[in-house]
Amino acid sequence: MPEQITETQSIEKLPPQNLEAEQSVLGSLLLDQNAIIKIGDILVPEDFYKDTHKVIFQSMLDLFDKREPIDLLALANNLEEKKQLELIGGRTYLADLTNAVPSAANVIHYANIVRKKSTLRNLLYASHEITQLGYDESDDVDALLDQAEQKLFNISQRSLRQNFISIKSVLHETFERIEKLHQGDGKLRGISTGFFDLDDKLSGLQASDLVVIAARPSVGKTSLALDLARNMAIHEKKSVGIFSLEMSKEQLVDRLLCTQAGVELWRMRTGKLSQAPEHDDFPRIANAMGELSESDIFIDDAVNVNIMEIRTKARRLHAENGVDCIIVDYLQLMEGRSNKNGDNRVQEVAEITRALKGIARELNIPVVALSQLSRAVEQQQGAAIPRLAHLRESGTIEQDADVVMFIYRKSADRKYDINELSQEERNLAEIHIAKHRNGPTGLVKLFFNEQLVSFQSLSKKSQEPSNQDSPDIGQSPPPPAPNAPISPNTDFSPAPELPADAVDVPDM
Repeated sequence: MPEQITETQSIEKLPPQNLEAEQSVLGSLLLDQNAIIKIGDILVPEDFYKDTHKVIFQSMLDLFDKREPIDLLALANNLEEKKQLELIGGRTYLADLTNAVPSAANVIHYANIVRKKSTLRNLLYASHEITQLGYDESDDVDALLDQAEQKLFNISQRSLRQNFISIKSVLHETFERIEKLHQGDGKLRGISTGFFDLDDKLSGLQASDLVVIAARPSVGKTSLALDLARNMAIHEKKSVGIFSLEMSKEQLVDRLLCTQAGVELWRMRTGKLSQAPEHDDFPRIANAMGELSESDIFIDDAVNVNIMEIRTKARRLHAENGVDCIIVDYLQLMEGRSNKNGDNRVQEVAEITRALKGIARELNIPVVALSQLSRAVEQQQGAAIPRLAHLRESGTIEQDADVVMFIYRKSADRKYDINELSQEERNLAEIHIAKHRNGPTGLVKLFFNEQLVSFQSLSKKSQEPSNQDSPDIGQSPPPPAPNAPISPNTDFSPAPELPADAVDVPDM
């Protein structure tokens, strides 16, 4: 059994500090009135190890806030008014500080030394506090883990200081990006979704964006998310992480496999596969398994996870595998920390959406979150086409999201009798882009393949296969013509070439 770390053992060494650097910083501030502007965003009083130096630096900040000069006389008077002059060693010590440094030219260098020592001390203090958490026998281990992570995260975040950037440098980078996009004949800025018309609206999924896909149950949220994941991982060679709170990893893989192979999901899940010479499912499945196994798709299907776990796992996945996109299915099944404090669900969902947006910003990747809609969408007059007001449980979903898309299918709308719909109507899916922070909103129409439980693009430009020698490998099979009947026995093998005047529904 390992020995316990005692309080005496933890503090027997002097914590990291550099008193000479601290004196040099304070002396530089007394020598140069403008020096505090240079280091004002580097140091705070708590960064100084010696208590007297903390008091002196705080007084300097007070003078600066009041726009008074920072010199020996003004500083001594300020300290005397607060009855702290004798505490720091009197006017003599202040005079000694000015003699501790020849000039203020290196004040930033001295400040960085003080900041570095402060970070090391904070790391030691945090490690000691985390050790104490290890002896806490409370039942809420998740809360303890979050406290431990937050202590280290706070230290690391403060170390990531970002200075102001001249607009000239930003404009230069912007022009280079615009020129590159122009030369690339409209190349996407983000990661392609695999759907041409959707990419045309969004220019792909953008780094640091929170993208919300919302719909009522059984309309196709998970199917669309898996199509995005498959297209990004296989065709774009991107790494995708999926947090599935609703479906097991086996169910997700079944869906990915059937879509990639072009084999009907129900036949595959029941084992009713065809081995007929003209339609053998097994080679298709074998090819699809090979393609999926080489892709970087990572699935976490843990249940009852909270936003703390999602954030921690996302950071780890990004550090270990350089993940390019995170998908969360779905938002309302997540827990926040607020519910442990008795707060209402609206506040909890608000916390979750802010955290998801924070993950997107921190990792600089798109985060796709699926969301349920309230029942109000079904109670409105006419077609149950969702609006932003129908986002369930929180208005902050709309506020925090960069992109909000709604899926609508007439065949899933209870106001319509599916038996009275044409096959074209049954297969049509509408993607309503209701919010797009940096681009156009509008409607994108997709083909929904009921047997493959998958969406396919209707645009001709998306038909161009990435592999000219094997156009159907890694591609979803072409759906039947819009008016063709579909049954569980429909043959999904590649269709013969259609005449020029026929309705062309291309591969994805």
